[in-house]
Amino acid sequence: MAKRAAPEAAPVSLGEFEQIVLLAILRLGEEAYAIPVREEIEARTGRKVARGALYTALERLEAKGCLSSRMSEPLPERGGRSRRYYMVTSPGLAALRASRQALLALWKGVESRLEP
Repeated sequence: MAKRAAPEAAPVSLGEFEQIVLLAILRLGEEAYAIPVREEIEARTGRKVARGALYTALERLEAKGCLSSRMSEPLPERGGRSRRYYMVTSPGLAALRASRQALLALWKGVESRLEP
């Protein structure tokens, strides 16, 4: 009996804030740890971000497989703490692409209705 190919997994669904977090991490590249992610979101969107909301989103995105993280060495100053750096994974990129396509499809044909 021939084996069937496993069906391709559908991309993960993302909420608006999750999309914003992933995009901020992509923009920051290797310097993506919580503080610059928060600053990037606030600078680009003009929206205040609560630390708790950001950490919750980061944990949720990592659990969904959209992010991976690594701990840095402790900072050289006395009592220096490690930082958790984030990177968008392949499934995270696929989820962003799928979200973008869905939004573009919804926007198509309604732009003129939103003009004053």
